[in-house]
Amino acid sequence: MKKFVAIANLLLLSVPAAAIDTDKAFEDPELQARYEHIIEEVRCLKCQNQSIRDSNAFLAADLRREIRRMLDDGMTDAEIYDFLVERYGEFALYRPRASGKTLILWLAPGLLLLAGLVTLVMVLRRRMAMPIDSDGS
Repeated sequence: MKKFVAIANLLLLSVPAAAIDTDKAFEDPELQARYEHIIEEVRCLKCQNQSIRDSNAFLAADLRREIRRMLDDGMTDAEIYDFLVERYGEFALYRPRASGKTLILWLAPGLLLLAGLVTLVMVLRRRMAMPIDSDGS
């Protein structure tokens, strides 16, 4: 039983050691909250299915440091996002901005839903117009 408790304690103590962002937190809680929000919204360009907050790739660590530096320099969130898009493209953001290039991404779900509804209405109207077979067979 003592071995089990010792192993459990070691495992619990090792969790902070597995943290990805090891840099010191900002002293200003508002700045820290902005930092956390931004790194959650930026895609790891190497992993592509993780935010840079969750990635331990070298590029993600570099981007976290760069974002931290930009926040220290007083840049706004919009300026940071502009920098990332200019450097890496819209793909760097989990939520691409609505622009001419990404307009189809924003409109496609609604257009597909509308097309499905129109098709459903047309099929139902056709079926309702069909004669009812009274043979009973």
